[in-house]
Amino acid sequence: MKINVGTTDRVLRISAGLALIVLAATGTVGAWGYIGIVPLLTGIFRFCPAYPLLGMNTCAMKDR
Repeated sequence: MKINVGTTDRVLRISAGLALIVLAATGTVGAWGYIGIVPLLTGIFRFCPAYPLLGMNTCAMKDR
């Protein structure tokens, strides 16, 4: 797996993922909030499987 998630993208994914999981755990949103695991994991591993399909890459050239 090549790194294709940049630093800003990574921070946003981890933050959004954690927020969704917390909201789901506290009952603020329904069980669908646990979908936050997806952006959390893509942020942690710095790889998004949809990016190669879409021809995207938010990673800086020096990190590739």
